[in-house]
Amino acid sequence: MRILIAPLDWGLGHATRCIPLIRFFLHSGCDVWIASEGKTQQLLRQEFPSLTHVSLKGYRIRYAATRAGLVCKIIAQIPRILQTIRYEKRWLRQAVPQYKLDAVVSDNRFGLSHPDIPCVYLTHQLRIMAPLPSLVQRLHYRFINRFTACWVPDLPGTPNLSGQLGHPSLMPKVPVKYMGPLSRFVKMDVEPQISLLILLSGPEPQRTLFEKQILHQIGTIPGRVVLIRGLPGAPLEPSLAIPDNLVIYNHLPAGALNDLLSAAEWVVSRTGYTTVMDLVRLQKKSILVPTPGQTEQEYLGRYLRSEGIAYTTGQKDFSLSRALNEALAFPYRFPDDPDDVATIAGTWLETIRLGKI
Repeated sequence: MRILIAPLDWGLGHATRCIPLIRFFLHSGCDVWIASEGKTQQLLRQEFPSLTHVSLKGYRIRYAATRAGLVCKIIAQIPRILQTIRYEKRWLRQAVPQYKLDAVVSDNRFGLSHPDIPCVYLTHQLRIMAPLPSLVQRLHYRFINRFTACWVPDLPGTPNLSGQLGHPSLMPKVPVKYMGPLSRFVKMDVEPQISLLILLSGPEPQRTLFEKQILHQIGTIPGRVVLIRGLPGAPLEPSLAIPDNLVIYNHLPAGALNDLLSAAEWVVSRTGYTTVMDLVRLQKKSILVPTPGQTEQEYLGRYLRSEGIAYTTGQKDFSLSRALNEALAFPYRFPDDPDDVATIAGTWLETIRLGKI
C-alpha cells in the first residue's frame, strides 16, 4: 500500500510529528512517500533518506516582527493561501494516478483530499483562534469534511494538551479520532548532564529575534547550556557570540535530540504544539515562550500554565534568570501519555486493505 504523507510548512513541528506516523506505516509494510519542500523536506530527508520524496509547494507564509504587523500580514496573504489550496487540489488529482497512491495523510494541508482514495486530515486545531471565530470554524470544517476522517494528536478527554483547540463544542461531520500525543521521542531515565537546553523553532523573523534575546543572557546561567537553533541545512554563523558554557547546533536528527533532551534539567522553547507533545512524552520541566502574535501559541501558553503542564511567559522583556527562578516554584503536573497511534492508524490501514473505505 502506497501512502503519501504531506506536512504543512508553517514551522518544522508539522514535519516532526509526522515522523512517528511514518515509522508506524513503514513497520506495517507500507510504501511511504513524502511530499514537502524547503526546510521541511531537508528535515524529513535527513530522517528518512531511503524514502521517496516529491516536491510539493508549501504555503510559504511570511511573518512580521510585531503582533499587529503579523495580523495584517496574514490577512494580506489570504488570497495566496487560497491559491495554494487550489494548487494542492490540482496537484493531487495528477499525483494519484501518476504515483499510484492508495491513501493520503495530510497534516493541516487543506487541499489534499481526493474523492477516489482515503484521505486523512491531521490537526490538533479543530478550533482556530482567530477573529470572526464562527465564520473561520465553518470555513475550516468545510475543508475538513472533504476528507475521509480527521485525526487529532491529543487525549480524548480531560486532562488533555490542546484545550479548546482540539476539543471544541462543535465537531466536524467526518469521524474524528483522538490518537494521543504524537512524538518522535522515547522517554529515557538518565541523570541530568545539561543545565539548560534551548530549543528554537518557528517562523522568521521571530525565531531570530528570540535567539538574540537568549544569547545575550546565556552567559549569566551556570552550568552547561545547549542551544538548538532549528535551522536544518544551514551553516553555523561565525558571527554568533558564543559564551564559554554554550554548545550550539543548527539542527539535530531525532535520535541525537532525544538524547540531549533526556539529559537536560530544564528546557526553554516555543509553545508550539509538537514541542508540547515531545516535552510531555519526556516528562520535562519547561519554560515556554509563545511566538508573539500567534494566537494559537498564546492560547496554549495560558492553557498549559493553568493545567500545570508547563511554565509559560511572554517574549517581551523576557528574562532567562527570572523565568528559571519562577519555574523552580511552579507546580508541574504531567498528564498520562497513551500511545494510540497503532490503534487508530492500524485500524485505518486494515479497513483500507479490506476495502471498507
